[in-house]
Amino acid sequence: MKKNIFLLLFFFALKLQVYSYHIVGGEIIYDYLGQSNYKITLKVYRDCFSSGAPFDGLPNAATALLTVYDGSKNLIGVYDIGAPVITNIPPTINNPCIQAPGGICVEEGVYTYTLNLPPKTGGYYVIYQRCCRNSSILNLVAPNTQGSTYYTFIPGPEVFAVNSSPRYKNFPPIFICNNVPFSFDHSATDPNGDQLVYSLCPPFEGLDQACPALGSNGCATVAVPPTYTNVQYSSPYTGSYPIASSPAFSINPVTGLLTGKPNLLGQFVVGVCVQEFRNGVLINTHYRDFQFNVVSCIVQVASIFADQSQKCMGSTITFTNQSFGNLGSLTYAWDFGVTTIASDTSSVFNPTYTYPDTGKYTVTLIANPNKPCSDTIQKVVYVYPPLKIHFPPHSRQCLRGNAFSFTTQGVYMPQATFKWDFTAAATPSTSTLKNPVNIIFNQPGKYFIKLVAKQLTCIDSFIDTVRVIPRPVAKINNLPLSQCDPARVAFSNGSSSALPISYQWFFSNGNSSSEFQPQQVFSPPGVYSATLIVTTQSVCVDTSLYAINNITVNPTPKAGFTFSPQPTTIFDPDIMFTNTASSDVSSWQYSFGDGTGSNYASEIHTYLNFGDYPVMQFVSNRFNCTDSLKDVVKILPEFRFWIPNTFTPGDDLLNDEFLPVAIGVIKYQFDIFTRWGEKIFSTVDPQHGWNGYYKGKECQEDVYVWRISFKNIVTYKDEIHFGHVLLLKK
Repeated sequence: MKKNIFLLLFFFALKLQVYSYHIVGGEIIYDYLGQSNYKITLKVYRDCFSSGAPFDGLPNAATALLTVYDGSKNLIGVYDIGAPVITNIPPTINNPCIQAPGGICVEEGVYTYTLNLPPKTGGYYVIYQRCCRNSSILNLVAPNTQGSTYYTFIPGPEVFAVNSSPRYKNFPPIFICNNVPFSFDHSATDPNGDQLVYSLCPPFEGLDQACPALGSNGCATVAVPPTYTNVQYSSPYTGSYPIASSPAFSINPVTGLLTGKPNLLGQFVVGVCVQEFRNGVLINTHYRDFQFNVVSCIVQVASIFADQSQKCMGSTITFTNQSFGNLGSLTYAWDFGVTTIASDTSSVFNPTYTYPDTGKYTVTLIANPNKPCSDTIQKVVYVYPPLKIHFPPHSRQCLRGNAFSFTTQGVYMPQATFKWDFTAAATPSTSTLKNPVNIIFNQPGKYFIKLVAKQLTCIDSFIDTVRVIPRPVAKINNLPLSQCDPARVAFSNGSSSALPISYQWFFSNGNSSSEFQPQQVFSPPGVYSATLIVTTQSVCVDTSLYAINNITVNPTPKAGFTFSPQPTTIFDPDIMFTNTASSDVSSWQYSFGDGTGSNYASEIHTYLNFGDYPVMQFVSNRFNCTDSLKDVVKILPEFRFWIPNTFTPGDDLLNDEFLPVAIGVIKYQFDIFTRWGEKIFSTVDPQHGWNGYYKGKECQEDVYVWRISFKNIVTYKDEIHFGHVLLLKK
């Protein structure tokens, strides 16, 4: 579809001159002139109505400065390149159905300067920097603070001694229409005939508002060396998705055709790169950035028809007309591109045409032919026999002895060529045979097999999977290095298999098992072994064996002790514990049952109260194997009761306290009264006597009454005793 087919409805509500700052695009080109001389061409684009500074190099403007570094980023020099030649680039539209929009104008400033750059390993960088971009740009963050850097690289003699950079044929249109397919030839030419590869890429940032131009306002006069920071895009925009569009803007890497369909009004910065190759070697990447203004348009007439869904569809093709307009009913003229006949035409909306032969044909569709407002589109269609290939699915195979054969099926010509990719796990990993056989996979797994067929200019592909089943793997997980007799071992099965498997265990103690994780007892002490055999029973019948030979069973010591006297009473509570454990014991530990213990082999222990005491002996040997033994020590109770009749309180430690002797009693209660019945002392502790004081004062010499009650632990009877005691003064 021609690019000049639209009638402008209106331009931006926000005029460019209100919000523009200065730069809308630029690039640097160089030409080799011989004798180490290079003609440098700098192209800078700005708004005609910009409120920002004029082009550098003009009167009352900053000096236009080029900075040159060598390949090691050593400064070579800074050069005043003078004033530019300025040309207006108006939005011209050569179509009677559309008028040029008003209020849009871009100025091109072209600087030329000759540099003498002697051959130098690593080459040279030539750089120009400036600020700032329009504040109304939508796809950049704070665009009025982001400047521009335009630079190029001149290769050294170790790459190529002579080179001139590529240059684009056309400057992109200043405005494009919203919601209308866009197509622009952004291709370049190269003086050296080098191969050119195109891509969308992010532009570079440059100077900022504080220093908008080199050497201005006391700013530096030298540009910083590469590398440079890309402009900061606002989400969701990127260098490869620079403009709101559906389908997204893209550039053909071979032809340089820039296409897309914008779907949002506004201003967008777009960067295009062209890589320059010679004999497969990258020489340089040429950068250009520019500003697209997306505006609303009314389409009077647009000639459009759908692309082929695929190239190899046979000789009969039905064309889908997508033309539209606002001039009432449209008429159409189709030419199907057969140059040898004149009858390959049609006037129907969606025609079907059968081509006489295979090949490429240029199809032309004119919407509203022979009328003032018409539009024409041309597309190349490919007429080739159908190409649609596949290969049958494969049953899974076992890793051991696998060998796959593949058969190409589908619709294709005898001269079609094939390429198989079996992945790096296969031998061979690729094949160009139509029906390759004996493809062996070296590892188990699921593999994606790809078949690509090429027929004339047509390509078709098909992907399916094959599965290679691994051999079963028997494994016994780690066991303790040594255990104590008798060793009770719970075996952990770590085997793996892609198929159901059976298990067979064999143990050197003479036992066997078919359980998944059996338990075994190994005794007496010694070194034992275990063997696990796993077997798959279907598809891939296979076995795997795993053995361990170091199940060490260490001897277990035997605890033993005697004690005497037994039985005994609380009047003879010293018990002698005598060790009788096995001779391999290296450590002992007793628990005497009364909260105390000992780590001696033999020990004498005194019990303070009667009762039954559970005694434990714990022993271990040098293998840290242990044993224990429990017995009960019986301390029988005894009963004794005696009470004095006189005491002499004082400080000479002789008969200072009135203390009855009560052994073998519980529920003890001891009280002292005056002869008038006043209680002056009381205790429940058989070891606590009366010291002859009451309320902190010494009692007078007199006769006092005592009362004692308790339960006799021998007879287990309650007893009450009364009597008198004489308190004498010393």
